[in-house]
Amino acid sequence: MTIAYLCIVISTFIPICCAGYAKFSTKGYNNRSPREFLASLEGAGKRANFAQQNFYETFPAFAVGVVVAHLMEAAQWKIDFAAVIYVTGRVLYAVLYITDQHMLRSTAWAVAFGATIALYFIGA
Repeated sequence: MTIAYLCIVISTFIPICCAGYAKFSTKGYNNRSPREFLASLEGAGKRANFAQQNFYETFPAFAVGVVVAHLMEAAQWKIDFAAVIYVTGRVLYAVLYITDQHMLRSTAWAVAFGATIALYFIGA
């Protein structure tokens, strides 16, 4: 398994960690109606839930980009580098979102997005 493929696996845990933080950041989590509970959150818990939701918007393009880069037979180190940058950017994004550092959060998002786009062109 390449580092890039491993990054796909590792990155699937990012939203799980965000969801866990959101659910357990305050008392009263109700597993019978988790969406209602999450909608009622404020502060860091709410931001953790938003970070989780944003991850699901970016992950498909990243995962497909890794596969496309492999199919284009791009240099493995380039694919791995872009994938590690994506995962690092997304972890930082989540942490910065939860801690309400919006300017740095946007920078982390842009870095991860740039790494995703790079995957589609590094084999050209």
